[in-house]
Amino acid sequence: MGLFSNRYYKEGPGVDKNERKKKGFFAFFEIYFRNFWGLFTTGFIYSLISVLGLGVLNAFAKVGMTHVARSIGRQRHSFLLSDFTETAKKNWKQALALGFINVFLMAILALDIWYFWGYITSPNVKDLALFQILGLGITLALLIVVTFIKYYIWTMTITFNLTIKQMIKNSFQFAFLNFGRNLLISVIMGVIYFAIYLLATMGPGTLVVAVIILVCIVPGFKTLLVHFLTFSKIKKYMIDPYYAEHKGEDIEKRRALGLDIDEDEIEIKEEETIFSDDRLIKEEDGEK
Repeated sequence: MGLFSNRYYKEGPGVDKNERKKKGFFAFFEIYFRNFWGLFTTGFIYSLISVLGLGVLNAFAKVGMTHVARSIGRQRHSFLLSDFTETAKKNWKQALALGFINVFLMAILALDIWYFWGYITSPNVKDLALFQILGLGITLALLIVVTFIKYYIWTMTITFNLTIKQMIKNSFQFAFLNFGRNLLISVIMGVIYFAIYLLATMGPGTLVVAVIILVCIVPGFKTLLVHFLTFSKIKKYMIDPYYAEHKGEDIEKRRALGLDIDEDEIEIKEEETIFSDDRLIKEEDGEK
């Protein structure tokens, strides 16, 4: 049975093995622009589902968009819209639960920020509001941690056989293990959102452009960026340690995800294994 699930990967032409691979942001932008229109289309579907779902259904859009971005980021073939919808349907239970949790947490944090900030800036406050300042600081810190957690939670949803509790726990750990890159993602997206805001305030014409960028371009760009800056840590701390102890398992599934396979593993017969609660990669429905 193993870690990986066939249902999430579709084989494609891949990349010429003799082609010199770019690294870092050079690779990111090459892959992004090569798949620009596919990400543009799925980004529009993502935004449409998010708006119509009033927040909760954003989770379905998240898992679908994450699958597309993961396939593109690993330079694997994806059928885009069909993969988007198929992944959302196959992960709807966990996505729905996470959607409610996300909406609840963000509502509480937003309410706290509104209260503390309103109290601190109120003209009727004569004394220094130390308690409210401390409360605002803690709330903002929690908001940052929750934001970082969401950089990992959707990849785990579509990839690993974990409970909601386990996914949140692991994502919480990654929020600190990969703190620098998480912060980089947030800074980059913060600059982009601020630029879109400025563009929207320049006039009716630029407002239309700003909306198109926000609705159709930002979702794909952000999700692919998150994949590029987070997947290496997921691989290092979740995937590599497992296969160091289970050599020879899931060879084709790991290849489909774009992972390197040691030569000595290729000769090891792949065997089906029954896992306990800590098994990671989702299994194909009905696969024997």
